[in-house]
Amino acid sequence: MPLPISLVRLGRLTGVKLILKNKIKFMEVTIGVIVLVLILSSLRQVNQYQRGILFTMGRFTKTLEPGWRLVIPIFQGYQKVDMRVKAVDVPDQKAITKDNVSVIVNAVLYYKVFDAAKAVIEVENFYYAISQYAQTTMRNIVGEVTLDELLANREKIADRIREIVDIETDAWGLKVNNVELKDISLPPTMERTIAKQAEAEREKRAVIINSEGEVAAAENMAKAAQTLSSVPGALHLRTLQSINDISSDQSNTVVFAIPVEALRALEGLSKK
Repeated sequence: MPLPISLVRLGRLTGVKLILKNKIKFMEVTIGVIVLVLILSSLRQVNQYQRGILFTMGRFTKTLEPGWRLVIPIFQGYQKVDMRVKAVDVPDQKAITKDNVSVIVNAVLYYKVFDAAKAVIEVENFYYAISQYAQTTMRNIVGEVTLDELLANREKIADRIREIVDIETDAWGLKVNNVELKDISLPPTMERTIAKQAEAEREKRAVIINSEGEVAAAENMAKAAQTLSSVPGALHLRTLQSINDISSDQSNTVVFAIPVEALRALEGLSKK
């Protein structure tokens, strides 16, 4: 027997509902997968030694701390900044000192970023900028001192360079920790001149020390002679001691001269 029309319609409606439910489930799964993919693609990792600078539609939003952070694609972008201490090798710089001596100086500069936002926003490339500024400052400072001051006060000059660079780069979010002058090269002619000067200075010291020794020896000899002459019999005892020292070696021949004191003693005995 043919089925009633109501049962046929009910079957059709049930089939349509099942199809709609399957489509809705499929769409939900698809949307869930898309959302999951979007979330995973939006995750950004910021390491402990880094900070992230977040821009939303081109405008600075905030600084991202270490960890996993969400960055919405297309609408947001970010840039990582290394917060560790960095060393900048300042290349050889030719400079002329205050007393017109040509020198070649190189140095190393240690700095770190203390404000990541300023380091990205205020300057285009802070690594290149601080290197160039350190080179210029080093040439200027070397030109303000003489060669002797440059060689004798390297630490003071390096500290002065650090202060100047630190003040200027503070607006860039950078902190200069230390500056060290690695090497100071002089022309060969100047090296020979300095060597001659050092040699002459040492000869001068040697002559002064030798003369001071002679003066001290003469003063001591004068004091000894005064002491011997002031004490009766002292010179005779000194003569006997000298003879005793000489007679210790059997190969020596001693010619003994009678002291004046002995002759005078004999004269006194003859008179008596």
